[in-house]
Amino acid sequence: MRDVARAAGVSQPLVSIVFRDVPGASEETRAHVLAVAAELGYRRDERARLLRQGRSRLLGVAFEPVQPFHGEILDGLHTAAQQRGYDMVLSAVTPHRTEDAALDALLRDRCEALVLLGSALPQTRLERISTTLPVVSVTRAFDSTVFDSVAADDHRGAVLAVEHFLGLGHRRIAYIDADREAGGARRRSGYQDAMTSAGLSDQMLIVPGAASEAGGAAAITRLLAHDPAPTAVIAFNDRCAVGVISQARLLGRRVPDDLSVVGFDDSEQASLPYLDLTSLAQDPRRLARTAVDLALRRLDATAEDTAAAGEHILLPTQLVPRTSTAPVPASL
Repeated sequence: MRDVARAAGVSQPLVSIVFRDVPGASEETRAHVLAVAAELGYRRDERARLLRQGRSRLLGVAFEPVQPFHGEILDGLHTAAQQRGYDMVLSAVTPHRTEDAALDALLRDRCEALVLLGSALPQTRLERISTTLPVVSVTRAFDSTVFDSVAADDHRGAVLAVEHFLGLGHRRIAYIDADREAGGARRRSGYQDAMTSAGLSDQMLIVPGAASEAGGAAAITRLLAHDPAPTAVIAFNDRCAVGVISQARLLGRRVPDDLSVVGFDDSEQASLPYLDLTSLAQDPRRLARTAVDLALRRLDATAEDTAAAGEHILLPTQLVPRTSTAPVPASL
């Protein structure tokens, strides 16, 4: 503001009056100051202004950039936060940067609340952080009394996948597990419960995998070595399913003629023509809106010095059928 005042030939307090859009400057002076500011490329430091008021209006988001579905949630978070007068600070979790390091960076940025996508931290750690500021877990469900979570109904999604295959006549249905990922345990238990309910406990086949193309490729290689091999596979997520389909084709299996495949997330890649992947749809924008609502609900409770019990929301999943699944061949 000193630079603008000097260039405009006015006092710094007068520049402040113009920038704050309060009475005290003529329209001619106001237009002159704003024109000089634009010529100098002046940008108001909103963060400094908010910090002087004891607020940052920032939501900190920790996420893994390798998961396409997280990108869709991030887009929804930006929109939902902006509609509520907030901005976002992003902090990535990578193979060489731990989630704790990502959270420490957000805390240094004076974020008012934390939104954690697919957090791998134990509940006790998140509860400790929540004593400092609100925490919302997204895609990983919890039952804590002191912080909040929103996730898709992973258990129900896996049940829907099994039921879809049963309706197509499949009985040898395998599941590729990624139990350390958000939702992993619930998806596995959904598969087990659905197979048991269908009287197919002896047909259950679970192999370890990962939430990646490489994990899916390695898992399907092991599965196809079984005798008899499965006719249908539920992959942990869409990335895993991409690896399954690519590797199965390399091994001479046709999808869906020889092998039907279901993914999870219904990410943008699921609808690509060369995949056309049947997948369990989550709603990334609804997940994002709910996460922002939960964070601001707890911020309001803190401002009013009232207690707020942990709220944990499960959103419905929906099976989106495409051409990666088909009836079991009569020969199998």
